[in-house]
Amino acid sequence: MVDFRVQELTILSLLGRLGGKVSILQLIQESKLSDSAVMRAGLTLKEKEFINIYSEPSTVVSLSSEGKLHAEKNLPERNLLNSIIGLGGSATLDKAYAESGLSKQFEQIALGWIIRKKWCIFDSKNRLLSLSNPKKLILAGNDEKLLRYFLGKKPVSLDSITEDLQSAIDVLRKRKLLYTEEKTYRMLEITTLGTEAVKEAKIVTEKVTQLTPNLIISGKWKKLKLQEYNIKAPVAKTWPGKKHPYLRFLEEVRNTLVTLGFKEMTGSTVELSFFNFDALYTPQDHPAREIFGIYQVKDPKFGDLSGYAQTLEKVEATHENGWKTGSTGWDYKYSRSEAKRLILRGHGTCLSARTLQSKNFDVPSKFFSIARCYRPEVVDKTHLSEFNQVEGIVVDEKLTLRDLLGVLARFAIEVAGADKIRFKPDYFPFTEPSVELSAYKKGYGWIEFGGSGIFRPEVTVPLGVKVPVIAWGLGIDRLFMMRSGITDIREIFSQSLDWLRRKEVT
Repeated sequence: MVDFRVQELTILSLLGRLGGKVSILQLIQESKLSDSAVMRAGLTLKEKEFINIYSEPSTVVSLSSEGKLHAEKNLPERNLLNSIIGLGGSATLDKAYAESGLSKQFEQIALGWIIRKKWCIFDSKNRLLSLSNPKKLILAGNDEKLLRYFLGKKPVSLDSITEDLQSAIDVLRKRKLLYTEEKTYRMLEITTLGTEAVKEAKIVTEKVTQLTPNLIISGKWKKLKLQEYNIKAPVAKTWPGKKHPYLRFLEEVRNTLVTLGFKEMTGSTVELSFFNFDALYTPQDHPAREIFGIYQVKDPKFGDLSGYAQTLEKVEATHENGWKTGSTGWDYKYSRSEAKRLILRGHGTCLSARTLQSKNFDVPSKFFSIARCYRPEVVDKTHLSEFNQVEGIVVDEKLTLRDLLGVLARFAIEVAGADKIRFKPDYFPFTEPSVELSAYKKGYGWIEFGGSGIFRPEVTVPLGVKVPVIAWGLGIDRLFMMRSGITDIREIFSQSLDWLRRKEVT
């Protein structure tokens, strides 16, 4: 004979009565117990091998608000049909509508479906609607039967609907009268051992889990049994609050760079074309400045450059003829109006240009920024139209390309967890030489992180900087992808609670 607590015996008995396999949701409804009580009893029964607990996917069907209306008052075409029959089998469309009592929003729907179902013939010239076969009784179709089936019911599992009615689900779903949703249910299934045990079961004296002062004072504790604690018993999962994995990663990168002696650069999301392009020696007819390459602010269109008059003159001369940089420039007439154009910053390098222009730094100096950037990209697994970029510059008299490659290698290996890195020559208007960084991780493959280089004299000299400046701008979203093993960049901003909950805290 097996001793059971009240909740345990209740669950086992219900399983036997309801066919042996029942969802936890149904057990809660049938037993009137709380969900925690059902789960505690279920886990204890599972431990004793009286039941099995597993997950089972299911398609759930439920009516929309319009579907509920038609379930109660018939489909619009049925109401229109009844009005035609009541009018002798034929009537003008306006008269049929009036007789049916349909609201305006359902009149055209009713007409379309009554013709589609071949219940009636419509003479559009005379606006006359007539029964296709006056002698034939038009019985309820599966779509109507399915709507009636849902009357008074909550969302139901697809498996509980008969096959003939299931054939109408697609039709009603396209009409937006019902919805289907994929859900996973926790199922309890009684075992053979459980079936035998419940036949000889008896209820034991209820055990208490907490000895209260009242029980001691009253003396009731002498007649009670204390519940034994099993420290190995499984417990329900808990999901404590935590910072978003990507925000935590950005904070980690920021702290790492600060620890290495970098100072953070910050700035506005809305930027002047002057700092985003002109100060970085990007010609004013460059494709990246077109509407398909950058987001332009609609109102106001232009900003103020009056505070940068001297720098503006030097940049203008550099673009037109090279000024004192040793370059021939771009050989075109520079437009100050174009320089004032307001845009959403397209890269974090504009913050580097502002920092160098400010002259608020010593030599040597190191700066970084983690900037939100915007470009009208086609969104796919490796591109977003709104993304983050980690930007860095180092200002020093003795800097070389080797120093730049060392910084990039450390970034890829320590921050992204890459196994191998590679560099290849690239081109940017503002750096020379220019280098593209790619990294490889086993089981993940190669991914491009971004560009880098040494700022050209056409950038540094007009800004008043006379020493070398190495710079890099890397897609930090992609660094996080490699670090986390994510293959689709869109997953970084996922709203999937399952992914967010299970992402480890590092």
